[in-house]
Amino acid sequence: MDILTHCAAALGALVIILLGCELFTNGIEWLGCRLSLGAGAVGSVLAAVGTALPETAVPLVAILVLGGEAGREIGVGAILGAPFMLSTLAFNITAVAVVYHALRGRRGYRMDVDAQVVGQDLSYFFVVYAVAILASFLPWHGAKVGVAVGLLGCYAYYVWLHFRKKSTQEEQELRQLHFCHWREGDPWMWHIIVQVVVSLAAIVAGAHVFVNALEHLGGYVGISARALSMIVTPIATELPEKFNSVIWVGHRKDTLAMGNITGAMVFQSCVPVAVGLIGTAWVLDTASWTSAIIALVSAAAVYTVLKWKRHLDGRILFLGLPLYIVFIVVALRSSG
Repeated sequence: MDILTHCAAALGALVIILLGCELFTNGIEWLGCRLSLGAGAVGSVLAAVGTALPETAVPLVAILVLGGEAGREIGVGAILGAPFMLSTLAFNITAVAVVYHALRGRRGYRMDVDAQVVGQDLSYFFVVYAVAILASFLPWHGAKVGVAVGLLGCYAYYVWLHFRKKSTQEEQELRQLHFCHWREGDPWMWHIIVQVVVSLAAIVAGAHVFVNALEHLGGYVGISARALSMIVTPIATELPEKFNSVIWVGHRKDTLAMGNITGAMVFQSCVPVAVGLIGTAWVLDTASWTSAIIALVSAAAVYTVLKWKRHLDGRILFLGLPLYIVFIVVALRSSG
């Protein structure tokens, strides 16, 4: 197959993954409802799993299903790429939204975020991601597995911290189950279960095709499979969801806009990284180190400004774009 065929396969696989995640999120919300789980558990945990599936499914399938050197390289690239993209491109897109609305007179450059919430996310991310990256120096795989368990525990504690905060948002009515649009009323349990099973099968199948396509594309474009995965996977699977932040910026809901990104940074630095620590040798190359350092520098810069001023000037988030360009240059040179 030529490069166009592999590109088409990758794009088609991404569509399947995203559609599968939409089915999964919708089905899991209804499952939580039928099991009489609280609104907080359904919205903050079950639905969150659905939105995190695209970017988590790719490294899982690459490492556990495809396997081999190529699978591990693509998996590690996808794992490291998500925090990197969030702390660079996602920040930059948010900055563009702030400046756009400020120039139109709809708001100022100041982002009135909840310094405690966003600051907690950024500090949490900095610590756990730094620990995860430094774990690459550990010579014994069992020690890396221990770090992975610790990261999962840290994320569980992070979720508990957020559950302690009372929600100020009203509960929303569930959308109709996709597999049950033809009938009125609540869906039957078997409809829900079938939709969840089908959605998971679609996600796994789509991720498998996507990983295989990336493996072949790396040879065509002259860049390592890890670096290519680090660039392509998070942009395709994670970045579209972060455009919600653009909408929230326009409505001056700045804590939601930033929390949408920083919360994802915490998740990506804990759960997928734990998979990498357990399922691979977790040895980082030049591109990997560059992406990790850039993510930490960007997070530290935003955190410092937030703690100093107790608010954010949206223009500081433009720092993400030059940092992203630095990584592209380093990745191309290290692969050449």
